Amino acid sequence: MTLIIYPLAAIAEITGCFAFWAWLKLDRSSLWLVPGLFSLALFAWLLTLVPSDAAGRAYAAYGGVYIGASLCWLWLIEGQRPDRFDLTGAAICLVGAAVILLPQRG
Repeated sequence: MTLIIYPLAAIAEITGCFAFWAWLKLDRSSLWLVPGLFSLALFAWLLTLVPSDAAGRAYAAYGGVYIGASLCWLWLIEGQRPDRFDLTGAAICLVGAAVILLPQRG
C-alpha cells in the first residue's frame, strides 16, 4: 500500500506547490491557489494512510520518494532533463528511504 500512497502523495504535493510557484513566480492568476490548496490537503491526507507507528518516520521515508518525483516533474512538466548529479542524488535518497521503511521494527 505504501508503494502506491507515496507516489500519489508526491504528485499531490508537487502539484500544490507548483500552483503557488506559478502564482508567485510565473504571474499566474491567484485562482491557481484553489486547486493548489486542495492538492496540498490531499497530500497531507494521503500521508496519514501510510502504515507507520510514527509520523516522522513516514515523512522521512517519503522525502526520498518526493525527491525522485520532483525530478520527474522537472523533466516531464518543465521540460528540463535531470543530469547525472540529479539522478545520483535521487538514487541515494531512495536508498535512504528504503533503509528507513523496510526494517521490521517492534
